[in-house]
Amino acid sequence: MLLLLLLLLLAPLFLRPPGAGGAQTPNATSEGCQIIHPPWEGGIRYRGLTRDQVKAINFLPVDYEIEYVCRGEREVVGPKVRKCLANGSWTDMDTPSRCVRICSKSYLTLENGKVFLTGGDLPALDGARVDFRCDPDFHLVGSSRSICSQGQWSTPKPHCQVNRTPHSERRAVYIGALFPMSGGWPGGQACQPAVEMALEDVNSRRDILPDYELKLIHHDSKCDPGQATKYLYELLYNDPIKIILMPGCSSVSTLVAEAARMWNLIVLSYGSSSPALSNRQRFPTFFRTHPSATLHNPTRVKLFEKWGWKKIATIQQTTEVFTSTLDDLEERVKEAGIEITFRQSFFSDPAVPVKNLKRQDARIIVGLFYETEARKVFCEVYKERLFGKKYVWFLIGWYADNWFKIYDPSINCTVDEMTEAVEGHITTEIVMLNPANTRSISNMTSQEFVEKLTKRLKRHPEETGGFQEAPLAYDAIWALALALNKTSGGGGHSGVRLEDFNYNNQTITDQIYRAMNSSSFEGVSGHVVFDASGSRMAWTLIEQLQGGSYKKIGYYDSTKDDLSWSKTDKWIGGSPPADQTLVIKTFRFLSQKLFISVSVLSSLGIVLAVVCLSFNIYNSHVRYIQNSQPNLNNLTAVGCSLALAAVFPLGLDGYHIGRNQFPFVCQARLWLLGLGFSLGYGSMFTKIWWVHTVFTKKEEKKEWRKTLEPWKLYATVGLLVGMDVLTLAIWQIVDPLHRTIETFAKEEPKEDIDVSILPQLEHCSSRKMNTWLGIFYGYKGLLLLLGIFLAYETKSVSTEKINDHRAVGMAIYNVAVLCLITAPVTMILSSQQDAAFAFASLAIVFSSYITLVVLFVPKMRRLITRGEWQSEAQDTMKTGSSTNNNEEEKSRLLEKENRELEKIIAEKEERVSELRHQLQSRQQLRSRRHPPTPPDPSGGLPRGPPEPPDRLSCDGSRVHLLYK
Repeated sequence: MLLLLLLLLLAPLFLRPPGAGGAQTPNATSEGCQIIHPPWEGGIRYRGLTRDQVKAINFLPVDYEIEYVCRGEREVVGPKVRKCLANGSWTDMDTPSRCVRICSKSYLTLENGKVFLTGGDLPALDGARVDFRCDPDFHLVGSSRSICSQGQWSTPKPHCQVNRTPHSERRAVYIGALFPMSGGWPGGQACQPAVEMALEDVNSRRDILPDYELKLIHHDSKCDPGQATKYLYELLYNDPIKIILMPGCSSVSTLVAEAARMWNLIVLSYGSSSPALSNRQRFPTFFRTHPSATLHNPTRVKLFEKWGWKKIATIQQTTEVFTSTLDDLEERVKEAGIEITFRQSFFSDPAVPVKNLKRQDARIIVGLFYETEARKVFCEVYKERLFGKKYVWFLIGWYADNWFKIYDPSINCTVDEMTEAVEGHITTEIVMLNPANTRSISNMTSQEFVEKLTKRLKRHPEETGGFQEAPLAYDAIWALALALNKTSGGGGHSGVRLEDFNYNNQTITDQIYRAMNSSSFEGVSGHVVFDASGSRMAWTLIEQLQGGSYKKIGYYDSTKDDLSWSKTDKWIGGSPPADQTLVIKTFRFLSQKLFISVSVLSSLGIVLAVVCLSFNIYNSHVRYIQNSQPNLNNLTAVGCSLALAAVFPLGLDGYHIGRNQFPFVCQARLWLLGLGFSLGYGSMFTKIWWVHTVFTKKEEKKEWRKTLEPWKLYATVGLLVGMDVLTLAIWQIVDPLHRTIETFAKEEPKEDIDVSILPQLEHCSSRKMNTWLGIFYGYKGLLLLLGIFLAYETKSVSTEKINDHRAVGMAIYNVAVLCLITAPVTMILSSQQDAAFAFASLAIVFSSYITLVVLFVPKMRRLITRGEWQSEAQDTMKTGSSTNNNEEEKSRLLEKENRELEKIIAEKEERVSELRHQLQSRQQLRSRRHPPTPPDPSGGLPRGPPEPPDRLSCDGSRVHLLYK
């Protein structure tokens, strides 16, 4: 919108008609001013315009203002703002605008003195000179003159020091301190020398506490509250009176701060980070130069956001400082939309919590524990392999630099193992040493302080506990000294006598509190200032352990939400790891080769069913076909076609169809398979049921055999189909099928990548799926079992009413066996898409093929080989009728049988004639050999020789037997 308005303003400039006005130079036009270039080391702020909009235009309208800005430690010299005039030029073009480096403004003020600037103006530019003068009763320490050249003063800044009282006449002010020389945080090893060094520097200054000398009384608390309690009461009950207490360690500081309020004592800690200590109601007199541990949390959250992590885990030592820090972190990450998925804690043994982190697949882990416990944790981390390119650990930055290499008898890991386990972890650490390396109130730079402290230490800094916190301890003494100086009236102000302080003097305590609360100075740790809760405000240093040593990778200023990144971070895997194992959801789709193969078989089966149906319809006039109840066979062919068509939606999944089409595919599967079974199996069941009903009953049912009413068969099939339609309709209305997802266990890929495969499988299901399947399978199973029984009972029955009932029984056997086996197997293998589809689809294909082949192929073979449809046609032409008359059929069969019998009789008569002829020939031959015998005296015929027993006379009775 701004660009549109700007273009409208500039329209007259671009749309001016040719020849209007005289020639214009690039810098002089009556409609606007040309954009000018910014100065070196500077820029121009265009109000209301973005960078892209500025690049898109060349002229700016009249009255538009631009503002010069400079980078870094530079200031604009010359006009800072220019305005576009009506004549097309900018204001004050005769005076250039330059960005000139300035010297530090801190040299323009001098505490307890005056500064005189010559040769320049505020701010101090190159060539400016300052002269320093101190107030009465003060003398100047350092050079009295400094010159600004290329942004740097020629000499260090001096200070005015009060003319001190001789050392022997100064009054002692005592500080009670507890230094942890050992224990969870042995910070006293470096902090005590830093405090002693600060006391020497403060006591040598004439402008701070000129009449007093600060002295230290200290004990070793061992970072143990019990040990600290003992020494606290020794400090309180033994002389001399201590004006302030300085504990270290959060657990010890908590104890001391709670007790100090009863003794009117100010507590100033140099090494306590517990967020609980920020509670002003509980700890009203507590201050600390060590920032609260919660100052780490904004940095951690910023890093989580930078690297895109949304899930983190934590493990903490069970102490108040870490519990309260973690509570604060939990609130901050929740506001940032980040989730703490696992929170583990331990008291002394971290083995179980580390195992839990491993089991829960924690990747981004924040560890909050003391240095001694850190070694235990990372020894367990090494054992559980909870390190490497998949993991990032966030630790506290105030451990010693070589904390993981220090010998610890409580762990059983080597230095090499510990070094491997801690590699690459991130630490967030409060900036405890001024990175600018400018001079502090003690006239030392941070680098000079480190060098001076290193000389005082007995061991190498990396082996010295609390070396990083030493600047905080040094600045704590300076904060105390300045507060006491202000309270006692140092610097010319009226004050109180510090020697009058006792544990019942609330007035002096209140004045020290106010002076401490208003502290603001430059220390070796940076700018020292306390917030309302008495905690130090500071930057956060971000480091990473790279190759066994810590490297700085950035700074974060939580007050300005400013992250300064050096881009020196290194990752074992080349990039920051994911906050969790990347789970890739993949669907298990049906094998396309299997689907295509079965689909081809189904298509061929449908073609076969159509061929069988066409054959049956075409030959429906043939008596043999008529006697097989062709209409029921047609229904069987149609049912097989529907069942085979169900194979196609049965194999469709997310590979072929979208999510919205899945319910329709589920419906198609159910209806096609249900109706196909009802028509195909129902028609065969009806046939076998009728045969069993009629031919296995007693004699009173014989009349039923003579007549068959087809409508009863059709009604039975219709009843079975109607039951299926009703059941399926109620199912789909009450509890329709829909797409459901079955999720399997995660699988690890073969490649070494930080991902897991989550296999998923699509199913057609409903809320009461098992109930509906139980109903459906229940009565279908009964029909299958009953069909097998009826087929067995009628296997020996012969009837012309249904001449293919034996083939029907064979088909029922096959269909029933396949269905009874396949149904439970597919339910068991439902999670294996290929196996389940193969069993179900092949059962459908084979049962359909077997049914069609058994029922129709024998009919085709008989009609083709015997040509019965031709003889049937000839008989129809002779009789003029092709009625299905049973008596006529019997007559035809009897005539055929009679002709065959006549032929057999003729053959037998011819054989009998031959035998008679042979018999006569034998009798004549015998009569020639034997003369006739005389007559029997009894008057009978003459007797001849007896007939042999094996020769039988061929009389009429014997010949008649031949016909039988």
